[in-house]
Amino acid sequence: MRAISDLAIESLPVAFGIIMAIIGLVFYTQGLPGKFWRRFYAVLPGIVLCCFIPATLNSLGVFADGIGSQIYNFTATYLLPASLLLMTLSMDVPKILGLGWKAIAMFLAATVAIIISGPISLGLAKWVSPDMFTDDTLWRGFSAVAGSWIGGAANQAAMKELFGVSDNLFGMMILVDTTNASLWLLAILVMAKHSDKIDRWLKADTSSIDKVITAVENYERDHARPATLNDLMVMFGLCFAMVGLAHFAGEQIAAFFAPYAWAVQYSFASAFFWMVVMITLIGVVFSFTKIRRLDHVGASKIGTVFIFVLIAAIGMQINLAGIVSQWRLLLIGFVWMVIHVIIVFAVARITRAPFFFLAVGSNANTGGASSAPIVATAFHPSLAPVGVFLGILGYAMGTVGGYISTQLMRLVVS
Repeated sequence: MRAISDLAIESLPVAFGIIMAIIGLVFYTQGLPGKFWRRFYAVLPGIVLCCFIPATLNSLGVFADGIGSQIYNFTATYLLPASLLLMTLSMDVPKILGLGWKAIAMFLAATVAIIISGPISLGLAKWVSPDMFTDDTLWRGFSAVAGSWIGGAANQAAMKELFGVSDNLFGMMILVDTTNASLWLLAILVMAKHSDKIDRWLKADTSSIDKVITAVENYERDHARPATLNDLMVMFGLCFAMVGLAHFAGEQIAAFFAPYAWAVQYSFASAFFWMVVMITLIGVVFSFTKIRRLDHVGASKIGTVFIFVLIAAIGMQINLAGIVSQWRLLLIGFVWMVIHVIIVFAVARITRAPFFFLAVGSNANTGGASSAPIVATAFHPSLAPVGVFLGILGYAMGTVGGYISTQLMRLVVS
């Protein structure tokens, strides 16, 4: 019998067709009226399955190496900015800003939690297994995790250069980063289904969130109409024209900052960072104009479709088999994430912040601008712009926060 790896799918169209079939099947069964499916999706939300099923297939070797990353690169390049624009142009900016101080407070609490959880987890690891810390390799390596979990990939790369992390160790840290961040993302998506119960435990006041959701639903109900071919062509034409403009502007701005070392450290030399900033600003501007009427014909729903394709593409990059080979490093990262989660839940309980603020604030750190809107969408599509805003804020703080956390790790294990 031929090995599974010999049968791995190498065709991009076939692999893409499989993940789209998975998304379609999940939504089809999710919409069935039977009690079994209602109970099934009450435990495992569809958004989790859209990520976990591709991850399982990838871990079993169904997809050839590199297929998942190619599809993800496509979705991150085209569909992610398109979804951000389509969701942002439909938002009610004054109501989003009216969510209050707790949204920012939970984001900052999540950032501080990441900064201090790293040194604590490495200190525990040294106490349990001191043989892992015979030199300065590990604290330097975990600087990449700190940079990524506070900011994003650009901040992670900045930490690599700043602390001289070897390519081999950097690859291991990417595994630690993506595995633990993905597990926390899956946990958040599951808990989002039960956010009402969690909010009752947190004694949270969700009135500001409810007002935003109600306003969006009322606006949609009062203005929604069937889309014509002309509507869809204008929507897609404008959307991807703005995606192209955002990419062009992002590349130009990043090139301007590239010669400055300080700009690289603060992600100002990242084209992706500026692309996200630009497409979000364009969406905000559009939300104050007649272009917002595109949501009357389903702009935010199409943006949500793009988000789910992105979720499946993220799943295709997760390899659960790596948990076995690098279990000690992954365990340190797991402890780091658990301490972070405990801290943010404690802060949310003290401040009575809604679980939505906790989830999006935490994931804006650990997942960044690409997944924070996904988390927000799991609560309600109209809340996606909150995830975008906090994700961008995470990029701005990633390098500084990562640097502070790394220096604390150095002090703890030296």
